Amino acid sequence: MKYLLQDVKITVNDKVFIKDPESTSLGKRIVEHGILLIDEIGFENFTFRKLGKEIRSNESSIYRYFENKHKFLVYITSWFWGWKEFQLVFATHSISNSGEKLDKAIEVITKPVEKDDRFGHINEIALSNIIINESSKSFLTKEVDEENQDGYFSIYKRLVKRLAEMISEVSDSYPYPSSLASTIIEGTLHQHFLRDHFRSLTECNEDISPSDYFRHLVESILKGNE
Repeated sequence: MKYLLQDVKITVNDKVFIKDPESTSLGKRIVEHGILLIDEIGFENFTFRKLGKEIRSNESSIYRYFENKHKFLVYITSWFWGWKEFQLVFATHSISNSGEKLDKAIEVITKPVEKDDRFGHINEIALSNIIINESSKSFLTKEVDEENQDGYFSIYKRLVKRLAEMISEVSDSYPYPSSLASTIIEGTLHQHFLRDHFRSLTECNEDISPSDYFRHLVESILKGNE
């Protein structure tokens, strides 16, 4: 099992990139330093020219992998949700009790991100910061419907579906499992953002985590549906 986990590869829709960045050392450097640069300066200030300087490569070399910085953002957000899906499946596959499985899934989705040494070229903590602060920019665009049809967001949607199915296993009469699942995932990002920037708008703090809040929320909702 240990060696199998070392060979895990997160697969992203090939329409997002021109050349798979996982296929070359330069591609991995683009992803690695692109994440660190966006985390440092923000997506608005991020350009391929600045990234080229960081990796000491021509800007044109980055365009061989990604058409534009929007596609790069879609790529790294898709990778993040694929990584979360991998964590969720691995953490819950041996749990037979539906309530315990859902509780573990909520923990995986909502807990603070830690570095994962299986993917050495990706700083998951920096990437998590981007997901919290920037990920909505990957889909709040005029092209969202076309990109959705092309499968850009399939990994994210699959993660929502997995969580929704776990909710239905706990309460098959609850009428809104997908809405609740997407609320947990998006709400987690929002609660982390509020805790970092607008602390008066949330009870989440050093003692109360988003995990505590969403466990309580889901338990209250599903018990109320019995």
